[in-house]
Amino acid sequence: MKRLITLFFVTVLLSLGGCASMFGNHQGQRQAGSVVDYLYPDAKEPPKMEATVTRLRLPVRVGIAFAPGGGGAGLQEAAKTQLLERVKASFGQYDYLGSIEVIPSSYLRPRGGFANLDQVARMFNVDVIALVSYDQIRFNDTNRLAVLYWTVVGAYLIKGDQYDVQTMVDAAVFDVRSRKLLFRAPGTSQVKGSSTLAGYSKEVRGAQSDGYAQAVDQMIPQLQAQLAGFKERAKSDPGIQVDRSEYRGGHGAGSFGWLAALLAVGVAWCLGRRRA
Repeated sequence: MKRLITLFFVTVLLSLGGCASMFGNHQGQRQAGSVVDYLYPDAKEPPKMEATVTRLRLPVRVGIAFAPGGGGAGLQEAAKTQLLERVKASFGQYDYLGSIEVIPSSYLRPRGGFANLDQVARMFNVDVIALVSYDQIRFNDTNRLAVLYWTVVGAYLIKGDQYDVQTMVDAAVFDVRSRKLLFRAPGTSQVKGSSTLAGYSKEVRGAQSDGYAQAVDQMIPQLQAQLAGFKERAKSDPGIQVDRSEYRGGHGAGSFGWLAALLAVGVAWCLGRRRA
């Protein structure tokens, strides 16, 4: 009987060890999508930006999208949309930005280049596109000091697996017509934790989601700061020309339109009194 019990315990421990190895103390997981791979698929050297003139018409119509992923596991589309909606909401207060379109990744072909970007811009009627690169690496490590704990519903390996999730996102904002990089903004995060073997998958998925959310939260104020800096730079940079003819914000054409309308009403009222 003692031999059977001993054999049972050895079998369970070996099984648990096998399960733990599935999460990999030598392997991790990577999710990545690169703007460079998407826009410059055949480049053997870092791309050189041409000295072209960028012409922007206010209010600027903006598209935001994640760069398409390469091989291996990728960030799920629902998660991408949720993250991009957070970025979109943070820019709603800028009146010189017109419509902001969240572009699904299915419209961006891997290694599609600027030809694909032009197609997407025409389809969604945008002038500028913010492409978000992402790179998330999950490292796994099995803790050899783990303790096997028995309960009435089964065995739990306490503190058996540790994880370290490192995430990078980077928004590169391009003028589609001139193919010029206007500015970029990064964001990073690191999420560490440990879990029982039974709850490992759920904990790691949560850590990966938190990693993206934290990296995007860090990226948004960087993006806002870069946008403010670009607005000031555009006033003196000869390589940037801004057309305000259709701009309705602040003291632009919209204000003059209201003034003209009030003046016309006043003239009509005066004429009406004269006739009376």
